[in-house]
Amino acid sequence: MRLIINILLLAIAAYLVYALAQSIKEPIAFNNARTYRTNVVVEKLKDIRTAEDLFRSIKGGFAPNFDTLKQVLSSDSFKIIKIIGDPDDPNFDKNDIVRDTTYFPAKDSVAVLGINLDSLKYVPFGGGKTFDIVADTITYQATNGVNVVEVSVPYKVFMGEYADKKFARYDRSYDPNERLKFGDLSKPTLSGSWDK
Repeated sequence: MRLIINILLLAIAAYLVYALAQSIKEPIAFNNARTYRTNVVVEKLKDIRTAEDLFRSIKGGFAPNFDTLKQVLSSDSFKIIKIIGDPDDPNFDKNDIVRDTTYFPAKDSVAVLGINLDSLKYVPFGGGKTFDIVADTITYQATNGVNVVEVSVPYKVFMGEYADKKFARYDRSYDPNERLKFGDLSKPTLSGSWDK
């Protein structure tokens, strides 16, 4: 009888050790996965932000979707105007000002920056899902036609097995429905939510 009680106590102790190890292991795994996955997605959002900024340099506004972004950055060019002469010099004849225009293919800049336009829209760890992109023009501080853009993705898209609200018990600020994003549709900014 005593042997059975000892075996039973040993089994209970083993279970308690296992349960304790799991209760420590899960929050560490969640925090590691969250940090790693968030950093990878932020790097992709930074590439998209750079691509949108290049697009704005060419077209004057932001790309409303990834197909337009890819098409313009693959086939259009940057226009560089060099002004020869000093129009502010009082002794300078205004008719002697020369404007030299040069065009540089945008795809060269994209290649130098290491941005892959074919995979730009896909969320890392998202299983083929894409970032949400919205571009618009607004009236901001009495100025009409201000270009704005917002590119975002909810945490639940890239958090995999940790895309559940129950993991907020390990970090109260975690909400899988919260969006990781840059830009804002209510003001002209390209800052990211990770810049806080």
